[in-house]
Amino acid sequence: QVQLVESGGDSVQAGGPLRLSCPASGYTYSSYRMGWFRQAPGKGREGVASINPDGRTQYGDSVKGRFTISEGYLQMNSLKPEDTAMYYCAARQCGGRPLLSLTDHEYAFWGQGTQVTVSS
Repeated sequence: QVQLVESGGDSVQAGGPLRLSCPASGYTYSSYRMGWFRQAPGKGREGVASINPDGRTQYGDSVKGRFTISEGYLQMNSLKPEDTAMYYCAARQCGGRPLLSLTDHEYAFWGQGTQVTVSS
């Protein structure tokens, strides 16, 4: 059974780094495509990054050059107050298209979220 549990959320100063974790449980990274999403209060869910098992990645425009996705992790650098949100990892089985997606309805499995707060 696929289970996703995020950790690593914290309150940090603007400009600082933070790394979120989402270890594999009940599946292998080679068989699932992963994504990270976030949701700020009063806003819709936003796709942050996605990764295919072959290593290909995709990023949302607001985080390009600052965030890096890898198997089970999201490294966030140069954090800004507007990055404040609840962050969720998500997974979908390999097969079919698209290889990469920042669209939440493409993902079948979700974690409970971890809070990131960035102060100026």
